[in-house]
Amino acid sequence: MNKKRPDISVAPHISVAPMMDWTDRHCRVFHRLITPHVRLYTEMITTGAILFGEKDRFLRYGPTDHPVTLQLGGSSPEALAECAKIGEDYGYDEINLNCGCPSGRVQNASFGVCLMHRPDYVADCIGKMINAVSIPVTVKCRIGIDDSDDFPFLNKFVGAASNAGCKEFTIHARKALLNGIDPKQNREIPPLRYDIAAQIKDEYPDLRFILNGGIKTIDDMRAHLKTFDGIMIGREFYQNPYILADVERELFGNKAVLPREAVARAMIPYIEQQQKDYNTPVNSVTRHMMGLFQGLPGGKIWRRTLSTEVCKPGATAHIIEEALAQRRQATEDLYERRTAAAC
Repeated sequence: MNKKRPDISVAPHISVAPMMDWTDRHCRVFHRLITPHVRLYTEMITTGAILFGEKDRFLRYGPTDHPVTLQLGGSSPEALAECAKIGEDYGYDEINLNCGCPSGRVQNASFGVCLMHRPDYVADCIGKMINAVSIPVTVKCRIGIDDSDDFPFLNKFVGAASNAGCKEFTIHARKALLNGIDPKQNREIPPLRYDIAAQIKDEYPDLRFILNGGIKTIDDMRAHLKTFDGIMIGREFYQNPYILADVERELFGNKAVLPREAVARAMIPYIEQQQKDYNTPVNSVTRHMMGLFQGLPGGKIWRRTLSTEVCKPGATAHIIEEALAQRRQATEDLYERRTAAAC
């Protein structure tokens, strides 16, 4: 495991949000090919999965992942501390406690966003985690829950966690509704309240606050970085991943980004190694690459090839070359039709 830990305090702080079933180790390898600087997160991994499951399956990652944060889900201070230490031993750069997920499974187990109702208990969790590791321990939360969505509610939560030693919070600027709506609706129905997130930032000038929710464009990022210490983006980075190249160029000043086709081809040896070492199905990796040509001619052909051909018996990593060739042909055909129509 690569133990090198980069300086993750360097601005700007821009990260890909932890997303269940999406930001697995294959997704992170793909994203890192596009962006050397944006911070990556694991999916939320429960303490039970680490302590009683196949630990290495959940925690292993590639040497290119850094900087990478392990996000934990759980509510036992002792279990969280033990898992934080395991994460540090694996070489993660940071441990993040999930206090924002509103899924039914999380609610049934009384962690995720449910923890926001228990700020003193969260402080106990944070304190034990900090005492167990030498790397940063951070929190991701919402601005509130149901009717508890005002500044005093968030202020009490942040105050308790910061008194326990937490110095950085990622704030999803929506409350969570726990009345039966699903996680997707919880990302869309509650209104964005950037004002409350900005107010909490003003209240604690010595803490770092990362804004999450509704951010989609480079202009959005620039605007919010004037107020907050960083930004976190989820679905937009996943569904249109090459926007990460724009982030590299525009916000990190890095002009040496790989072209889309080079990114795709760079995944071929990775897939082959995963097949050899772990018998990983090709589509376990290529499913994260669907949006690489989002909005470009031939993007639909690319997606269709990856989603259908990889499921056939004997599929190999070289399905990527086939998808690239079909996309290129579709693009040339479109150009020829447009040229003919203009004549």
